[in-house]
Amino acid sequence: MRYFICALGTLAITACVPGRPQIMERPAAIAPIACAPAPPPDPVAAAESPRVVSQEISGIRFEGIAFDSRNHRLVVVDQADGPGSRFPDAQSAARSVNGAAAVNAGFFTPENSPLGLVASSGKISGAWNSASSLGSGIWYETSAGETAIVRRESLGRGQAMAMRELIQAGPMLVENGRPVGGLEATKSSTRTLILWDGGTRWWIGCASSCTLAALTQAAATGQPAGWPVRHALNLDGGRSSDLWISGVIPGGPLLRRPPWNRPVRNFLVLTPAG
Repeated sequence: MRYFICALGTLAITACVPGRPQIMERPAAIAPIACAPAPPPDPVAAAESPRVVSQEISGIRFEGIAFDSRNHRLVVVDQADGPGSRFPDAQSAARSVNGAAAVNAGFFTPENSPLGLVASSGKISGAWNSASSLGSGIWYETSAGETAIVRRESLGRGQAMAMRELIQAGPMLVENGRPVGGLEATKSSTRTLILWDGGTRWWIGCASSCTLAALTQAAATGQPAGWPVRHALNLDGGRSSDLWISGVIPGGPLLRRPPWNRPVRNFLVLTPAG
């Protein structure tokens, strides 16, 4: 597993997808901080089976699926012909690859192209997003099966292009166990996000309507998945939010897709590892 030295910088970025509120990271006068790497996972602890985890933290309802990357992995299901061209929702995308759960993933442009880089089974689509807060974070899986959430500056376009699976999204919500400062604090929306403990424990799911500032605090301090969050990344939300968990998962089935939701470009789907 790779760990990174991170720096908290100043970003001022807007979303370019019509119909979505602008997401701004207000400047924060914070000096770069050298962060210690996350402790390695306990080699003795057995890998946990996926399970539904739902709880309320500071008035925000978190619903999703927690899993261990030693026995399950995420894959990107992308639609080259645009949102809804193959899969109308997360459930149909998951079933296309025998997945047990799925959420909507990255943002997309008015022309239905990814708003950022995407890798699906090594196939690259979209373009490197070097400016928008909606591309400030990266979730990836290497060809060797290593997974992580990092800032785009820590990875860089060259390494990103070599990944087997990748979603560029944002903003970052939690970094090295600390809530990211300067996030928008007035506009509420349903959120989709991915959490990581820095080791082998992961969570994907949705949060009830809230601001980004409230979301980052709840994710950093409230343990939505039942363990301390080291890194968290915001995915596309609002009318794009879509969560499906199969009934084969303890606590399932679970479907969170309001009827007014719209089709999206790509999904993160949970499948068995190997």
